[in-house]
Amino acid sequence: MSLRVAIVAAMVMCAVAAGAPDRAPRVFAAGESSDDIRLRQARDLDHPFVFEPDFQEKSQWQARAKRLREQVLVAEGLWPLPAKTPVNAVIHGKIDRDAYTIEKVFFASYPGHYVSGNLYRPKNRTGKLPAVLSPHGHWNNGRMYEAPDKLARKNIADGGESTLEGAKFPLQARCAMLARMGCIVFHYDMVGYADSTQIEHRTGFTDAEAILRLQSFMGLQTWNSIRALDFVANLPDVDTSRIAVTGASGGGTQTFILGAIDDRPAVEFPAVMVGEAMQGGCICENAPLLRIDTNNVELAAAFAPKPLGMTAANDWTREMESVAYPKIRSIYALFGAESDVLGRHFPFEHNYNQVSREMMYNWFNDHLKLGWPSPVKEEAFVPVPPKELSVYDDEHPRPADSSNASELRKYMSESSDRQLDQMWKNQPEEYRQTLTAALRVMVDDSLPEAAQVERSRQTQRTLAEGSHLEMGTLTRKGSGEAVPYVRLTPEKWNGTVIVWADPAGKSALFESSDRPASEAAYLLGRGNAILAADLFLTGEAKRPGAPTTRPAAARNEGQNYAGFLYGYNRSVLANRVHDLLTVIALAHGDAQTRRIELLASGSTGPAALLARVMADDVIDRAAIDLGEFDFDHVTDPMDEMMLPGALKYGGINGFAALCGHGTTLLTGGRRDTDSYARLVGAATVSLRVEHADYEDLVDWLERK
Repeated sequence: MSLRVAIVAAMVMCAVAAGAPDRAPRVFAAGESSDDIRLRQARDLDHPFVFEPDFQEKSQWQARAKRLREQVLVAEGLWPLPAKTPVNAVIHGKIDRDAYTIEKVFFASYPGHYVSGNLYRPKNRTGKLPAVLSPHGHWNNGRMYEAPDKLARKNIADGGESTLEGAKFPLQARCAMLARMGCIVFHYDMVGYADSTQIEHRTGFTDAEAILRLQSFMGLQTWNSIRALDFVANLPDVDTSRIAVTGASGGGTQTFILGAIDDRPAVEFPAVMVGEAMQGGCICENAPLLRIDTNNVELAAAFAPKPLGMTAANDWTREMESVAYPKIRSIYALFGAESDVLGRHFPFEHNYNQVSREMMYNWFNDHLKLGWPSPVKEEAFVPVPPKELSVYDDEHPRPADSSNASELRKYMSESSDRQLDQMWKNQPEEYRQTLTAALRVMVDDSLPEAAQVERSRQTQRTLAEGSHLEMGTLTRKGSGEAVPYVRLTPEKWNGTVIVWADPAGKSALFESSDRPASEAAYLLGRGNAILAADLFLTGEAKRPGAPTTRPAAARNEGQNYAGFLYGYNRSVLANRVHDLLTVIALAHGDAQTRRIELLASGSTGPAALLARVMADDVIDRAAIDLGEFDFDHVTDPMDEMMLPGALKYGGINGFAALCGHGTTLLTGGRRDTDSYARLVGAATVSLRVEHADYEDLVDWLERK
């Protein structure tokens, strides 16, 4: 009889003699369910994370702002930034007005995808001029918006407008006035509005593959804004140190998002979108990962200390002056720049009316140093009939290579894959840093300090065969989480902790509540301690009667876009990685722990791999069976194995290539993926196509 078989047999015989119960031990009493906050509620666009600034030093905020930038770029599929292909801008059709001209513009932000808009230029100005990007919101027909007469007259009667021209054409009004004041203004289309009809608004980016590749409508619009900024910055008469951005509603979202990720804007003025209530009701304002543990207020604050003006209305931003503005001002105070931020609420419905526009004119007048007499009042202008603003005509037809959503996404996927492949080949350290940052955003986590992990509901006893059993729940400080866990420690512990991850959770360790399963018994007999947990939605970490393959329902889940869920909450898989990192931190924090090893199989294999990568040098050895899974198997956005961004970064093999410390065995893997070559270069990883059971995995682990 081998030593291993003898040890297992002896432990089982002792347990049987002791009359062990026929069920695994429970943390919660019979009939009691977990009180983990993640099982009770989910965040959504109407109930987002609440930003509570508590920064004592400017450097603390600057580190947070850097993380926010990375989060936005990853979430919108722009990490790393795509290659900037030539825009090949076409500018034509000049319309002459008394103090300015209007030209028609279209250019390619991606090959085959065109941004269209109007360029307003002041007349009789010399030298380098300030520029203003002007994204619009969900006004009917976008930059060609014309308010019905009845609505226009109501806005005049309510005091929001003073002229019929401004009331009927409020978007033209702001561009015309800024041009009078000496600014070059680019007023461009949202995707699916006005001349941007190659892709219908809200379509083409909502399926599982789009989420796995972080291709979103919002990401596309943000890229268009970045390329619009490129276009403006390269105009020969633009002063690149004086570029501003302003828009309202969805245009307000684009304004503060651009300020969070691009250093070039010097001044910003987002209207009716900065608040802690509704965060943006369209898919063009939401993307997976975007607002997990953040919200519009904090994202707007990322512009600090540069001048930021904001308006609010009688909508979801109505608490601007009592909530959003003071919080953002506290960030500006860290820089001694309180005078460079201003937020005001005006008692009108959702708008960018003349009252708000005039606040913006004065803000830009001061901070762009326009020299216009103060206070600035909007002057009369002659509107252009909307059809005459169209950029396409017989002489300048829509380009023949205009792409639909499917064609554009194919290009986006192929170019992203090439970019990462070239980075891996030519800049391996940058590749590692890029994917490590992306994974941190995708999981919304990093390995916590041991002091962050707390235990509760602890009970302890000695099993019949002599091992010490400890069980309870784990939580991160202040999180409201409750992860059921169990630790088995032999009488003669050798200092090694095996973190065991199984779809059945901690029950996988037991034949019954007093008898370890055979492989667990073997590991204990070899002197190893074992630590296991019921990861999110497994074992006792479930909601009674609720599905176990998705997080708690978000209030917006009826809308046909999973970004409304994953934009505010971790996915199931990300939560399981998060829980594993909590367990690993617990083991790492034990002063007597000498080494930590990881063992996983089944549907927890991918989560264990990601946790292994994120824990890095804390894990000495890992043996993980992947069950031939990779993320291209996920076709349902609500699949429990969904991880937004996983395919963009190469799937299982792309992340496995990040295993840099110790040794890792991956079984049940795949070699038929594009990213397999990256894994070949990871000397610390051994990939086997053949499936392995726990006996094989344990044997490998114990082969020190």
